[in-house]
Amino acid sequence: MSELQQPRKKPDRASILSVIIIAAVYIAVFIAEQIIPPTSMLFTVLKKGATYALVAVSMNLLNGFTGIFSLGQAGFMLIGAYVYGIFTIPVSARMDVYQYYSGGIVQFTVPVFVAMILAGLAAALFAFLIGLPVLRLKSDYLAIATLGFAEIIRALFQWDKLGPVTNGSNMLRLFPNFNDFNIRSASGEVTVYLSTLVPMLISGFCIALIVLLIRSTYGRALRAIKDDEIAAEAMGIRLASHKRTAFCVSSFFAGVGGAMLAMYQNTVQAKSFTTAMTYEILLIVVIGGIGSVTGSCLSSFLFVACSEWWLRFLDQKQVIGNFEVPLLRNGFRLVVFSIIIMIVVLFFRRGIMGTKELPDLFRRRRKTPNGGESA
Repeated sequence: MSELQQPRKKPDRASILSVIIIAAVYIAVFIAEQIIPPTSMLFTVLKKGATYALVAVSMNLLNGFTGIFSLGQAGFMLIGAYVYGIFTIPVSARMDVYQYYSGGIVQFTVPVFVAMILAGLAAALFAFLIGLPVLRLKSDYLAIATLGFAEIIRALFQWDKLGPVTNGSNMLRLFPNFNDFNIRSASGEVTVYLSTLVPMLISGFCIALIVLLIRSTYGRALRAIKDDEIAAEAMGIRLASHKRTAFCVSSFFAGVGGAMLAMYQNTVQAKSFTTAMTYEILLIVVIGGIGSVTGSCLSSFLFVACSEWWLRFLDQKQVIGNFEVPLLRNGFRLVVFSIIIMIVVLFFRRGIMGTKELPDLFRRRRKTPNGGESA
């Protein structure tokens, strides 16, 4: 029986234990949110980490499981962020936001979750149109083409002619953010904090959908394409169709991630979706392990925690007694962070997780007759 026709296995003890751990994490986040002050950096890391985790897993779907080297994530995130902002800004606030464009063209709003779905669909639509010519390219040429697309989209959304829709080079603001998920009393006081738990749930739900796709027959076909396109085509897998679908699915979740990033930042402006953002996502994927969803999630939170929280003290002068610690100044944090990344890459050539997932950590390794190990 071929790999594409293997029957589904029942969840084993390792998979059940993994689900319990994930559920415990969500419960811990909910409890912590009610106890710890909402201004804590912990919640900043969790919100941005959840957003980056979703985008990293969506990129891993292409780079790690399909073998498509795409660098257009920032462009798709930009589309998702703008679509979310455009359709959720209250009508009463549009004159303030679109002050140079007479309040803009769009004069209605949609619910937050509907706007997030529209953000993903808009990104997927652009991916479909871009994928028709671009997916014919291979390797580095495909990466350059998708990177160029992201830059074109960034310039296009700042074009004054599209100002009535995108607000030109001005930022979008006053749309719902993560704090609007908090439950408030009649007097406006927050009674239950959900501004961190809900984005983590949204990200977790989307990642779970990607995992289901990867584990399906379609996902096994994508991995077959990555391993050997000629053999996959000989097995009856339509390369162009599968690649295009994977590209659109990845872009859909990148668009949802862009909407989440807009909610995290409270504003949207095209100039912030630079090439550096795509490189950050790619770095997260490489550090976590190309081909590992768990690795992408773990490295996202570690990346955000190191860059936004743990190393912040390196940007400030430190005085111990009469001795001033040398080198500590604004920007030194990035130097240390870069060194840490190089060390991780040197000692973990395949990333933190390699191609392993969370359940693999709880499975016992059995010795094979030839002296190797198997799960």
